[in-house]
Amino acid sequence: MRTFFRGVLLLSGAAFVGECLEFFINVILARELGDEAFGLYMAILPTMLFVVVLASMELPVSISKLVAERETVYHWKILMSALQLAFICAAVVMALALLVLPHLSVLDAYHDGVRWLLLLLVPVVTFSSVARGYLIGARHTAKIAIANIIRRAAQLGSLLLVFQLFSFDSTVAIFMALLALKLSEVLVLIYLLVVFINKIRETKATKEVKPVSAWEVRQKLLAVSIPTTGLRIFHSATFAIKPFFITKTLVMAGMLESAALVQYGKLSGIAFTIGFFPSFIAHALLVVLIPIVSDGYAKRDFPLLHRYLRISLLVTVVYGTPVVLMFYFFAEPITNLFFAPSEAASYLKILIPYFLFHYFATPLQAYLIGIGLVKDAFLHSLYATTVAFCVMLGLGSMPSLQMDGIILGMNVGAVLLTLLHYITICKRLSLNAWLGERTIYN
Repeated sequence: MRTFFRGVLLLSGAAFVGECLEFFINVILARELGDEAFGLYMAILPTMLFVVVLASMELPVSISKLVAERETVYHWKILMSALQLAFICAAVVMALALLVLPHLSVLDAYHDGVRWLLLLLVPVVTFSSVARGYLIGARHTAKIAIANIIRRAAQLGSLLLVFQLFSFDSTVAIFMALLALKLSEVLVLIYLLVVFINKIRETKATKEVKPVSAWEVRQKLLAVSIPTTGLRIFHSATFAIKPFFITKTLVMAGMLESAALVQYGKLSGIAFTIGFFPSFIAHALLVVLIPIVSDGYAKRDFPLLHRYLRISLLVTVVYGTPVVLMFYFFAEPITNLFFAPSEAASYLKILIPYFLFHYFATPLQAYLIGIGLVKDAFLHSLYATTVAFCVMLGLGSMPSLQMDGIILGMNVGAVLLTLLHYITICKRLSLNAWLGERTIYN
């Protein structure tokens, strides 16, 4: 329990610093790029995230799960097999990117260098994923925390330097902003590799290395990575589609396309930035819970799983409730503190259910991964997203609602997703709706 809280506090503290830095990054970008270019920048991020998901193959999740379940003496062989798999994944994804990126029409509005940035991001993400997965599974949470701070600090420093020294047109400015993001990922990779190599050397020097079948390792990694990657690809694909879907829906409601793009920039760049700011705690819970739940479920330690589930949900209630109340009562002062007055304040108020239920859904997803229900997590996301998009289209295309209708659809999807996660976990762990224990474990 002490390790759990120490890991959560370390990652939360580092993530808090990272979120603060990201907040200032978005402030700088909104100021330097202008409304329309900022909207274009936010619109390309989902595409970049999609590339990241393909490149990582969710190796941080599968490696951390396997490392947590195995003794230290097996870690060296596990990681060697994981590196071989990572090399294959990077080569395949880069080949696909070379075929697809030149024909991606959504990138025509951006600088030509953006395509190369996306391509060169692949090996950086793939190999940093191996190091990150090992450090998470081996419970080296402090190292992960430092890596998270390095990423945001490097990105912020690069943006401040570039925009202070030079002046660009909007196309080049967007490219420079994305280049700063890429350079921050390179610095993180260098740091993670140094830590990774040192930790592996320590393990080899102090413990006897035991062999493990490379085929078995790859099979177990892929058993987790493939469905988890499918889940992330689905999330990333819908996230990539969402800017264009929302824009077209608002146009159907009678809004000009340029105005719709500006409104999406305010929704994503301002309301989402503020609303997801506290989610660093949820992410810390996810990172810490995956190895704990994987280990506990492998040992069939259901009392431990019940205890951590209750604690995780209680932690979410303790921080989530006051946060969303603050968003509701102080939406205007919060948004005006960092951005010019706009519709983002009203968006923030209506999005309260969306944010709160996502705070709960994140640790619940860690449980689904840890107990081997990634397929269920994917189906839940499919159902919730389908319902959300239908409601967004139906309400958002109404001239009387427009963006309010879009947000109501998002709220419906978040509530449905969280409830599906919760019901499935309770059933698998033989808990009732109030987290009381039943007698038979599945």
